[in-house]
Amino acid sequence: MPVRPDPETAPGGRPDRPVRLPRPGRGASRRRRAEILRVDHAGEYAAVHIYRAQRAVFEGRPDKAAVAADMAGMQAQEAVHLARFETLLNAERVRPTVMTPVWRLAALGLGAGTALLGEKAAHACTEAVESVIEEHYAGQIAELADRDPALAAELTRFRDEELAHHDHAVEHGSREAPGYGLLSAVIRAGCRAAIKVSERI
Repeated sequence: MPVRPDPETAPGGRPDRPVRLPRPGRGASRRRRAEILRVDHAGEYAAVHIYRAQRAVFEGRPDKAAVAADMAGMQAQEAVHLARFETLLNAERVRPTVMTPVWRLAALGLGAGTALLGEKAAHACTEAVESVIEEHYAGQIAELADRDPALAAELTRFRDEELAHHDHAVEHGSREAPGYGLLSAVIRAGCRAAIKVSERI
């Protein structure tokens, strides 16, 4: 009775039919894209709530109408960014960070707290947050420039708008806020920690 060849090995030690091997990097690339979308969604979600809380503190005060309008305008831009990341998360079935409820409370507290300290403290918050977000987007843009130019282009537009918020805050006295150095350092450190956490969980 003829012996059938081993299905795993044909003569010469080679498989008798092509075997699809895993492609290194494919899974990693998908995972990395999910991390990027998740953390960017979290950042824009927090930014919307920071500006919302600041606007709520300043609204209704006749001497603060201009800064309330500034915060409303920046909130609206961040809401556009957030909506885009929500669309991408849904389309690609990427879950948002499990820390979303925590970031909401933290953002509302940061926004309200800095606004209650005064207009310049609110601008110092904007400067600190936007400087970290700009730095974060810059790294992602460099990473994605060749692999995903369409997403890199979107992030570039968002980064430019974050830079405009940063510059507006500096022009309106962010660095004159009481305790500026400490306030800025604490906010930056908190933002960087939140980025690391949101990428992973």
